[in-house]
Amino acid sequence: MSESTEDVPQWLRTTGGWSWRLVAVVAAVALVVYATAQIRVIFVAIFLALVLTSVFRPLADLYARVMPRALATLLALLSGVIVFGGLLTYVVASVAGQWTRLAGEFDTGVEQILDSLQNLPFGLSITAAQLNEWIDSGQQWLADNAENLAGQAAERAGSVVEGFMVFALAIFCTVFFVHSGDRMWRWFVGQVPARHRRRWRDAAGAGWYTFSGFARGTVIIAFIDGVLAFVLLQILGVPLAAPLAVLVLIGAFIPIIGAPLAMIIAAVVALAAQGFVTALIVTLGIAAIGQLEGHVLQPLIMGKQVALHPVVVAVAVLSGTVLAGILGAVVAVPLVAVVWTVFSTLRGDSPVPLPAGADETSPDPPATADSAESPAEQESTDPRPSSPRA
Repeated sequence: MSESTEDVPQWLRTTGGWSWRLVAVVAAVALVVYATAQIRVIFVAIFLALVLTSVFRPLADLYARVMPRALATLLALLSGVIVFGGLLTYVVASVAGQWTRLAGEFDTGVEQILDSLQNLPFGLSITAAQLNEWIDSGQQWLADNAENLAGQAAERAGSVVEGFMVFALAIFCTVFFVHSGDRMWRWFVGQVPARHRRRWRDAAGAGWYTFSGFARGTVIIAFIDGVLAFVLLQILGVPLAAPLAVLVLIGAFIPIIGAPLAMIIAAVVALAAQGFVTALIVTLGIAAIGQLEGHVLQPLIMGKQVALHPVVVAVAVLSGTVLAGILGAVVAVPLVAVVWTVFSTLRGDSPVPLPAGADETSPDPPATADSAESPAEQESTDPRPSSPRA
């Protein structure tokens, strides 16, 4: 070792080594985020396809026990269309049947809110003149920014077309993932050198186990939240209980911020329709549903498949929101969970059950000229675990 190297303190050499490695990792992550942003449409479509696959694949496997795989795949997807279409039809019918009643009660509720604002305690009352001034200012702002708003509306029209493209690609990919995703994965693993295949199988299997458990668990929990919210709103007689329950269901897919936003909207509707007491009960009831979700449903349904600390979840959601808005908030938690699971598996830990056929105690197989796998090995490359799902 040279004299100049010996003069460098050990702590400084260690810090320098970790520093350049950290810079390399940050640069790689930034490159991945940038590349993903450039193909956002494709990324969203594939992510949605994986979510749908995690939901429909077990159903297709069940149907495939008594019918051909292609027919089982078609029947599984049709089952989803029937359930979703029936839910959407019920919501639309509920809105059409109660819209007139809600409009009248909403006008009454707005008048009550305005009267309350004019009689606040501690000298904080807002006069009718101030309210009218604010309304006039809002109308003037709309008039001044009409062109910008029209341009944004045109951009939104393009986003609608983009949304149809994403949905079409997601359905197309879902059909093949559900029908023959295991064969597609076996082909991919076959391109990896033989000595690395077991590690790829283990890491991918653990990652899929985490992702599919999170996706299915979120769908189940969201459905339960929606049903409980619907029952609560129906008991209280709040108008538009069905669409508000669907809003609570959708909010369950957005960690941290989704449920509070749904709760606020439901409380405002209850306040406008039936007054302060009902709005307070709705707020407390939906908050109780959130506590039930966090302390009972998630541990019971998801188990340890997404074992992330609440601080990590909050940071991931905020980071995703900053980078990609609501979409980032939705995908942040499952992506972080999958990345951590894959990293832990490659490191040698077993945070989740390994795929069928993976022996975590056996060494990696040596590289050979023959890259073909035996039939038993080919069957074990399916990333879907055989252990019970959440």
